[in-house]
Formats: sequence, structure tokens, C-alpha cells
Amino acid sequence: MSRQHPNVLLARNLRALRKQRDWSQEVMAEECGLHRTYVGAIERGERNVTLDTLNLLARAFGVTAAELISERLPKRAKITT
Repeated sequence: MSRQHPNVLLARNLRALRKQRDWSQEVMAEECGLHRTYVGAIERGERNVTLDTLNLLARAFGVTAAELISERLPKRAKITT
């Protein structure tokens, strides 16, 4: 069983959660307190994030940091309007 790189898993899971909320990358960046170009690079799997950044992202989506890098898509997530 081949494992995907954590950056690829994070990118896929972030994109899925963002689309679930109908957020743009700009809105996601605002919710996380990060720059929009940085979150875009994370979502493309181009950046290695720190644990602090991973936690910021997880809190914004209401999931754990572990869920963001899981091979399974996060099921439980905070939906805000």
C-alpha cells in the first residue's frame, strides 16, 4: 500500500473542506489568519507547513490537525455561515 506525501493529503483535504463550505481561497486565508497566496500554495501541495500553521488551518475548519493529513477525508467539521 503506497502512502501519499503529507503535503498532498493536506492539499486534498483542505480543498475538500474549503469547497464544502463554499469558501474561496481568500475567505479561507482570512479565517485562518494567513495570506491568500500562502494558502493557495498549501492547497497545491507546494509548501511544507509548520505545526503552528497546521493548527491554525485545523481550527478554522473545526477538525484536528491529524485529520487534515489523514488519508481519509475529515467527516466532522464545523460549518459556519
